[in-house]
Amino acid sequence: MKTPRLPHRQSLSPREAIATQRRLAQRVSLAQTEHAIRYVAGLDCAFTADRAFAVAVVWDTQSQSMAQARGASAKLRFPYIPGLLSFREAAVLLRALAKVRHQVDALLCDGQGIAHPRRFGLACHLGVATGIPACGAAKSLLVGEHEDLAPERGATAPLIHRGERVGTVVRTRDATRPIYSSPGHLCSIPQAAALTLQCGAGYRMPEPTRLADRWAGMLKRGEITQRGLSDL
Repeated sequence: MKTPRLPHRQSLSPREAIATQRRLAQRVSLAQTEHAIRYVAGLDCAFTADRAFAVAVVWDTQSQSMAQARGASAKLRFPYIPGLLSFREAAVLLRALAKVRHQVDALLCDGQGIAHPRRFGLACHLGVATGIPACGAAKSLLVGEHEDLAPERGATAPLIHRGERVGTVVRTRDATRPIYSSPGHLCSIPQAAALTLQCGAGYRMPEPTRLADRWAGMLKRGEITQRGLSDL
């Protein structure tokens, strides 16, 4: 894959990062992608005190199997600030994604898309940087309200923030806490929810991000190397 670049300077103050989010949010498109999505790159990070470890897992939604996995690490250059977490993660996630030598039709990250105070979460950050359809599937609620869901897998409810629909609350497994789906770029709200369910493999988290989370933790703990990850 051609190495994607951040759409801003890497060294930013928190105030500059907020201004950057507001500016780049204007570039986000929620138009539903028309091309078929088969290969989804799941992305996630793990952290030590001073480093970030990222993994990209390419998931084949037709065969329900992994097609490729790649990892990267980098020194942390941005503090932990709620609402600005993508500035800690985006650069190293793009580095892992750049190592992928496989078709990627969409990105799925463990984070928010437009379900964000400034409508620019991690999925937006990655989508704008790569030009690839992207959506977020977050484990926790950042903004918005929703009605109760039925307990069965596939149950959904609109996620509303400030009178605007910003995503979908999705039950990915029977009687399990839901996932908060929101589009990041080149993806509609219904399409993001459908992709979250399409990537399910019996767990609460979509399988590509579940595997990315697992292997990012193993990279952090030194239980696997980046080369070893490539051999999986």
